[in-house]
Amino acid sequence: MAGYPNAPPNYGYGAPPPPYGAAPAYGQQPYGAPAAPYGAPSAPYGAPPPAADKPAKDKPPKDPYGAAAAGGYPPPPGASAYGNPFAALMPSQFPPGTDPSLVASFQMADLDRSGFIDDKELQRALSTYNQSFSLRTVHLLMYLFTNTNARKIGPKEFTQVFYSLQNWRGIFERFDRDRSGKIDANELREALLSLGFSISPAVLDLLVSKFDKSGGKNKAIEYDNFIECCLTVKGLTEKFKERDTMYSGSATFNYEGFMLTVLPFLIA
Repeated sequence: MAGYPNAPPNYGYGAPPPPYGAAPAYGQQPYGAPAAPYGAPSAPYGAPPPAADKPAKDKPPKDPYGAAAAGGYPPPPGASAYGNPFAALMPSQFPPGTDPSLVASFQMADLDRSGFIDDKELQRALSTYNQSFSLRTVHLLMYLFTNTNARKIGPKEFTQVFYSLQNWRGIFERFDRDRSGKIDANELREALLSLGFSISPAVLDLLVSKFDKSGGKNKAIEYDNFIECCLTVKGLTEKFKERDTMYSGSATFNYEGFMLTVLPFLIA
């Protein structure tokens, strides 16, 4: 990426896949391979649920949208195991050895000297490196690097964003073989695979349809949308992996957890 400072080794997203013989990247398996059986066979879709034991008189029935806390009372505010996406962002500092040009870029964007920059300030800062991003893409960047929807980032997160964009830009240009400024569905699949994400043809079609500015007619996506696509796939995969601790390809979410996982990517 022209104009970007060189990133330290192994910094940010977009690291190369593990060497041959290492454990496969998350989600990589042949298309159509049967999943390993997990527990007892599930009931047919639409079948009535099995009869549950009648709750004791001194205990309220279990809420289907999130387990109740001990004693039958709902959890106190802020006690969700999934975290609050609107939590306050903690102050941070530039990592040691940060390129001085990045420090200067952040300071120019931080007009109120608060130690944070908001979404529009980040958008302007990125434009100084010849990168034009929509506010939605900027919001996704901020969410992925802060794990909050506060829509502010500090020096540490700002540095991570820049170095990660450098890596992603390099991947986009590597698979944009005809230098059209777009990559097609097959190139997108290869690009995501190079980032460690093996997706099915059905998911690939949905991604191309979503992030193709022509609404799926051209079957190709541009750089801005490529970044948004990568952020969405990476973010959802990381949230899923937090619950799939055995790396089985299956995870259990309660209602609140599901909503807190998916909604930040819809409302960015």
